[in-house]
Amino acid sequence: MNLASTLGIYAAVQAELGSELPFPGSETVYTRFDCFTSSKLHAEFCRWAALAPTAANEAFNTVNGDIESWQNLWPRIAKHFGLRVPADQFSRPPSLPSDLPMGEWSPISVEASRIGLQGRTPPDRLKQRTDLQKWSQLPEVKEAWNRLSERHGLDKDAVEKATWGFAAFVLGREYDLVANMTKAREAGFQGFVDSWKCLDEVFSELEANKVLPKRK
Repeated sequence: MNLASTLGIYAAVQAELGSELPFPGSETVYTRFDCFTSSKLHAEFCRWAALAPTAANEAFNTVNGDIESWQNLWPRIAKHFGLRVPADQFSRPPSLPSDLPMGEWSPISVEASRIGLQGRTPPDRLKQRTDLQKWSQLPEVKEAWNRLSERHGLDKDAVEKATWGFAAFVLGREYDLVANMTKAREAGFQGFVDSWKCLDEVFSELEANKVLPKRK
């Protein structure tokens, strides 16, 4: 579930193709709230949970601690890779659209009656304006990645290794995702990561380790 490498490959190939960076997911999730988990913070949390007496036999959320939105993050990602977000991206026809059911029922429907939403929780759908799995298999995408990998000495198999399905889930769902860290805070865990700084740092690490091309 490596979101950073997948988005980095998408952006790097778009740059190689001389294109812009349209958001591949749903218009709905673009303006909704989201939260993320740094792998480093997650490791720190696991160590704390294994050793802290206050964490014994308890279940916790593990997220960075901030709340973000793709309308804030996506332009920053585009800038990092020397690209721009199309001003009219959601007015343009989708390039490789997909619309799939996420299940026969929505998880919140379990609590619908108790919280006053009975009959108001239809099954969720996963919508992409650009189906990333299909995009990754396009001949022009593979050719562009081959050029990049040869020019920069990158891992040629990175496109196949990328977790396109996970990225599709993150970018294509149509509901907010806000995970609360209050329980962990009260138990003594104080770790926090700024999600954009984390993404930016991971992009740089991927560049240094020849997974992504270095910025010009």
